[in-house]
Amino acid sequence: MNRFFARSLALLVVAASVAACSHMRADAGWTTLVGGPDTLQNWDRLGDANWRMEDGLLVADKASVASYLVTKNSYKDFQIRAEFWADHTTNSGIFMRIADPKKVAATNSYEVNIYDQRPDPSYGTGAIVDFAKVSPMPKAGGKWNTFLITAKGTNLIVEMNGVQTVNIQDSKFASGPFALQFANGPQGAPGGIIKWRKVQISAL
Repeated sequence: MNRFFARSLALLVVAASVAACSHMRADAGWTTLVGGPDTLQNWDRLGDANWRMEDGLLVADKASVASYLVTKNSYKDFQIRAEFWADHTTNSGIFMRIADPKKVAATNSYEVNIYDQRPDPSYGTGAIVDFAKVSPMPKAGGKWNTFLITAKGTNLIVEMNGVQTVNIQDSKFASGPFALQFANGPQGAPGGIIKWRKVQISAL
């Protein structure tokens, strides 16, 4: 092995080590619920959506009723990082601090919405349904997006693709599991596909 090749190999090893350490630091303190080998085992199913893994992504595109994947654990103060791809007709979202994990709804939790074509766009994508409107409403359809959601005490903050869409104080729901949704459109119109690439939670 000549000196130049040895030096190049050493630099590559150092660069790989630095990248690995940076990734570990980025994920330190975060629990990965979507994006690992046990993704489907991390959730309880509610409803009949065809949740499945495809090319490392958690996907659903068909159900007869609104359906959910609900975390097995409850959370009080936390941050959620979620990467998702939505169609233009997708009706989905993240429901937080759910009071009854057997009956998920916007009336017993905070629903961070993903719904570009919601009939009332003020509670569409990026809003918390019935609690925090969004204006102008960002669009999620046809691309990858990232939510960073913070719930600390009564303060609820939603950021979508680095832009804050919600920052409110509300004390109605203090703790509970969270859920991912697949639902159909108005009057039962088929809902668009939802794909989750990574969903992580960190306690605060």
